[in-house]
Amino acid sequence: MGGPFTEPDRIPDTPLLDRERQLGGYRINKMAMGLVDPANREAFKADERAYLDRFGLNDEEKTAVLTRDWREMVRLGGNLFFILKISAVDPIRITEIGAHQAGMDHETFLRDRLGKKV
Repeated sequence: MGGPFTEPDRIPDTPLLDRERQLGGYRINKMAMGLVDPANREAFKADERAYLDRFGLNDEEKTAVLTRDWREMVRLGGNLFFILKISAVDPIRITEIGAHQAGMDHETFLRDRLGKKV
């Protein structure tokens, strides 16, 4: 008999970070983790495309990063905790990323998901 985790969770429209996706996201995660280094953050700010090229990102990954398509970065295997390093460069509020992930505008996300008065 299998335990409670023998089948992966299936949540509609939610990419799960399974082994296949995690392996596919290696480049985007390595690039994002590089942003913990201040020199890398400066290089990213100076020329994002050149910085992404250093990590060998493919066109699909580059487009997701350059357009700050957080949902797509996760779909491509980006670990949310790693890709949040990009938000330290922009800067963007975590609630704005949450709204994008949920497909909502920021005010609606704050009101409906977090119960905040806006």
